[in-house]
Amino acid sequence: MTVYDELVARGLIAQVTDEEEIKELINNGKAVFYIGFDPTADSLHVGHFMALCLMKRLQMAGNKPIALIGGGTAMIGDPSGRTDMRQMLTPETIQHNVDCFKKQMSRFIDFSDGKALLVNNADWLTDLNYIDVLREVGPHFSVNRMLTAECYKQRMERGLSFLEFNYMIMQSYDFYTLFQKYGCNMEFGGDDQWSNMLGGTELIRRKLGKDAYAMTINLLLNSEGKKMGKTQSGAVWLDPNKTSPFEFFQYWRNVGDSDVIKCLRMLTFLPLEEIDEMAKWEGAQLNQAKEILAYELTKLVHGEEEAEKAKEASHALFSGAGVSANMPTVTLTEEDLVDGKMDIMAVLVKAGLCESRSDARRAVQQGGVSVDGDKVTDISTSYTLSDFSGEGKVVKRGKKKFAKVVSQ
Repeated sequence: MTVYDELVARGLIAQVTDEEEIKELINNGKAVFYIGFDPTADSLHVGHFMALCLMKRLQMAGNKPIALIGGGTAMIGDPSGRTDMRQMLTPETIQHNVDCFKKQMSRFIDFSDGKALLVNNADWLTDLNYIDVLREVGPHFSVNRMLTAECYKQRMERGLSFLEFNYMIMQSYDFYTLFQKYGCNMEFGGDDQWSNMLGGTELIRRKLGKDAYAMTINLLLNSEGKKMGKTQSGAVWLDPNKTSPFEFFQYWRNVGDSDVIKCLRMLTFLPLEEIDEMAKWEGAQLNQAKEILAYELTKLVHGEEEAEKAKEASHALFSGAGVSANMPTVTLTEEDLVDGKMDIMAVLVKAGLCESRSDARRAVQQGGVSVDGDKVTDISTSYTLSDFSGEGKVVKRGKKKFAKVVSQ
């Protein structure tokens, strides 16, 4: 099976501009490709995960990845998939986020000896002269055609600012610049970026008379999958200080039955033959497939040691074995108590299992709360620090949210 055939078999490719040319480049390690990342936070998240796995997979096959950090475009904001305008960031914040991204990306991509590049489009976009852009780039874009792009159509009813209207031109200019400076011949992105990607290939063709190619990766974790990347408590981050390895493991352990095989194909590096066998599994066996998925992805992001710890903690939780040292932990102190006690609602909020006391009240009244396996149905149930001494207790909300609560 060729590299390209494997990408298809894993369900990674949605659409391409020239399949035969792209096959030739990828299969022979001739692709110099880029994927863009907006530095809108100081950590990558699950929504970026598939792109990173794809970059790793293609680099292993001899192709050269370019991770493009959108330091310049972040000052504008991408309207794709948005109903409002993105918040503009300061250059200092953007640079901090860029530094954090590179550290995380290095777990997936080998940047040594020129095997991959990390570049920031602020390096060329911020120095552009507006008149030069109008004269050199403007003539190659049809406003009528731009307005038919899905990313703009979604915003037209609420109002599309001229600031955002320029985003397609800026992203196209990125591809044009990368083509000239680094020989970048291919752009990958999610299906919501297709119009912007086509703009880049067209600009290269019109201005240079050369061909470049675009490929939409079938981002389960981009369009449909952006929903997957979020939980009730917020985004699932790759930074262990934002989402612990245990929480990361549990996120994948709890994917839907219909998604587990898709995720195994798209995100892990397990042989397809092995995954095809898992696709035959049913019932309780799917839980085993989910654990394999969770372990493989946690190992990829956080290392084998953390993956083992997370698996052990997960087993302790679901086997009823009780508290594990590797569970996410919350510590109660005297300052958390009122008259020497703390009611169950306060415990739930402190543990991060509920957003507010009213949210906690509903959870208790609906029968979804337990402490060390004992269901709590009375909102007035209270605890002292001694109740959480020693190893502590597992406080659980529903089937998937829990924390180890200890006292100090």
